[in-house]
Amino acid sequence: MKTGRLEAFSDGVLAIVITIMVLEMKAPEDTTFKGLLSVAPIFISYLLSFIYLGVYWNNHHHLMQVTQKVNGKILWANLHLLFWLSLIPFTTSWIGEDSHHTVALPVATYGFVLLMCAVAYFILERVLIAYHDENFALSKLCKSTVKDYISVGVYIISIPLAFVNTWLSIACYVLVALIWLMPDKQLEDLMEDM
Repeated sequence: MKTGRLEAFSDGVLAIVITIMVLEMKAPEDTTFKGLLSVAPIFISYLLSFIYLGVYWNNHHHLMQVTQKVNGKILWANLHLLFWLSLIPFTTSWIGEDSHHTVALPVATYGFVLLMCAVAYFILERVLIAYHDENFALSKLCKSTVKDYISVGVYIISIPLAFVNTWLSIACYVLVALIWLMPDKQLEDLMEDM
């Protein structure tokens, strides 16, 4: 099978996920600066989640650009990734509401969903590599990188850290997002050569 339907479906799901997140944001009833500040945690949680979804969309796009074919296992691995990504609006809303950013369980749950997104993406990469031959460009690029190890390590630390200090845990999530903002140069170079 070609990748077209998988890409279109994934793009559609991510567009819906982002739409759900933005619809969860309500404008303040108060028209003062104080009213605007009252929704700042909701906006900040939305911004962080939007960045994460953008990173996943960007990387998924690059992944599919080098993929020649897909099979049932790849479709299921992709759905697995989309499942975890689709939970981001729930955790974004939970962490942003009523000072929940200072409560351990919503912050830890947000981190758990981010960790599972990373695991699901890793599984998708491995299933793609297994289905293609040894000349598959992705197999040359997808050796676990320092960014991968740092990200997973930070997620694993940040989840229990939420029960000690939610702000440190949130800082960990911001750190991982910043690490992934810059696209993988090797992959972009490969894309230009194709």
